[in-house]
Amino acid sequence: MSCSTGSLDTAAADAKAEVTAHTATTATTTGSAASSIRDAAAQSPELYENEHVHDVYESIASHFSSTRYKPWPFIASFLRERVVSGSVGLDVGCGNGKYLGVRQEGDVHIVGSDRSPSLVRIARGRGFDVAVADGLALPFRRGCADFVLCIAVIHHMSTRERRVDALRKLLECVRRDGGQVLVYVWALEQSSSRRGWDVNSDQDQLVPWVIKANQNKTDKGSGGGQGGEQGDATYERFYHLYREGELEEDMRAAGGKVIESGYERDNWWVIGGHAAATL
Repeated sequence: MSCSTGSLDTAAADAKAEVTAHTATTATTTGSAASSIRDAAAQSPELYENEHVHDVYESIASHFSSTRYKPWPFIASFLRERVVSGSVGLDVGCGNGKYLGVRQEGDVHIVGSDRSPSLVRIARGRGFDVAVADGLALPFRRGCADFVLCIAVIHHMSTRERRVDALRKLLECVRRDGGQVLVYVWALEQSSSRRGWDVNSDQDQLVPWVIKANQNKTDKGSGGGQGGEQGDATYERFYHLYREGELEEDMRAAGGKVIESGYERDNWWVIGGHAAATL
């Protein structure tokens, strides 16, 4: 839905999909454009996210999936080393399901969900247990899981209220006695990356995804792209770029506690759990 240390294959795949957009059109939104994004999102966040998140992923699902094939090392190590045998987990925003098969021993069961029916179809085709579900209206019962993954999803929510609510929904899914939620989001601090964002950049961005004309012939979607039938198609995805410490603040605002947090190659991550009950 973005990348950790050592994940060179994933970084290279991302570059193929996005570098054209960044050479032709800068992904950094400034001044009045950034204000326009915030205003549009505030007026109707659901409609805004439909246009700049959900419709986009439906349109690029096959191409997007082809660039998401290698699990990020830290997330894979979390699943292999920190999740005990017999656990039940969820992957909210699972995309093509690349994390659902990490524990190939079969001793851990993970159910995936994604807002994109096309990505769910791809994940099901790989044999995974996946449902179509919105991150703000999850179908899972409270406390059903020992752990939840939510990788590169929360940053697509266009207001802070919705981002905090999404974290709250994740926390509701894990058991209160030791359940953990692992969340990854894109960082604002990316000065060393090809995107070039830093602490002075606007946090709300429309980031282009380009499908080249020869790829577009076999990856046609349901609108949202700019470009003629024979040309490249460009789709703009909404991202809220998290500044240092912001993800931890949102986790606490959602009623959780921060167990561990860090930064890995253009992403902030946090492992959260339920805050201790107060008497």
